Amino acid sequence: MKTFSQQLQESLADRQSQGLYRSRKTLASAQGTEVRVNDKTLINFCSNDYLGLANHPEVVAACKRGLDYYGTGSGASHLVVGHSHAHHALEEELAAFTGRSRALLFSSGYMANLGVLTSLASKKDCVFEDKLNHASLLDGGLFSGAVFKRFPHLDLDQLASLLNKQLAYDKRFIVSDGVFSMDGDFADLPGLVSVAERFQSQLMLDDAHGFGVLGKKGGGLVEYYRDQGYDINENNLPILVGTLGKAFGTQGAFIAGSEALIENLIQYCRSYIYTTAISPALAEATRTSLQLIQKENWRREHLQALITAFRSRCQVLGYLLTDSMTPIQGLLLGDTEKSLQASRLLENEGIFVTAIRPPTVPQGTARLRITFSASHTPEQLDLLLAALEKIQPLLYQEQENAAG
Repeated sequence: MKTFSQQLQESLADRQSQGLYRSRKTLASAQGTEVRVNDKTLINFCSNDYLGLANHPEVVAACKRGLDYYGTGSGASHLVVGHSHAHHALEEELAAFTGRSRALLFSSGYMANLGVLTSLASKKDCVFEDKLNHASLLDGGLFSGAVFKRFPHLDLDQLASLLNKQLAYDKRFIVSDGVFSMDGDFADLPGLVSVAERFQSQLMLDDAHGFGVLGKKGGGLVEYYRDQGYDINENNLPILVGTLGKAFGTQGAFIAGSEALIENLIQYCRSYIYTTAISPALAEATRTSLQLIQKENWRREHLQALITAFRSRCQVLGYLLTDSMTPIQGLLLGDTEKSLQASRLLENEGIFVTAIRPPTVPQGTARLRITFSASHTPEQLDLLLAALEKIQPLLYQEQENAAG
């Protein structure tokens, strides 16, 4: 009989043999468009710091003021003695930002998504999720105990068909990412609202990658569609989730919705009740980043200019990209080893881009996940494109030799 240690070693060996072994790289610098990684200075094209706020002087200064006033840690959960004025003020400001009655802070996006579904859904209910939803949304649906159904990516006809067969359940939850984290495309929110109303279902949207990036003032996918004349509010989209570790440049997450929703989460959501609150200093930093998101529209404009130029050049080079006009640009290579090779070759050229492989993405869709920041310069974009042009023959050489 194999020992526990032998079983663990075999599991790791199996992961390595499939080219799916994950290794961490150590960052020895502040987050930014240039980072020091494993003793190399690289141009960073794989961060979720979409607006360049993670090391913004005003955000850093706000965090330092918070440290001077509150110290480093919150000391407890929100319901014991960890809920500071900084947390409370941030919640009120996030509620105003999203146009909702209340907002509730969580320590991470994973905890928010896991908590809301496990506290609101039960075995008497049914949860319907897009197949490309983030793992935290899928886990929340699975762990809730509700009947769990997945529909093909963005296929609202199939969603409606599934809903039509599950009308006997007490509650039906439709759950979707706003901007999908690996492809960079986004949900048809008006269509989801329509389906939810038709089948009397509760709609939940995780707009982790949309906040700060989409909408005239960075209000995310809801604001993007409102700008087009759609009325989306806390009645027809009752559960709205956002994270603070991406465009906000800090840490944590929030859920925004009605007074009743937030009070229910405070009473029943285990991942909120039983965890220590984020540092008050980080809450103060986030308050400043929230102000910058709303007033500095040039960041979104610059991002779109970078994305448009990148996509245009990749088309000329013959690279296949995911259908995205967000900072997430998936450069599809299909083969796991080829994606790893591409990441290594780019690193040799001074470019930091990670390879994304199954099970994070479906089999046959391994890729480079290239992400842009408002802090990237046109010169850095040119260096990325030059590197992609240089490595392309190396990536396809083996395939061409086999064909020959």
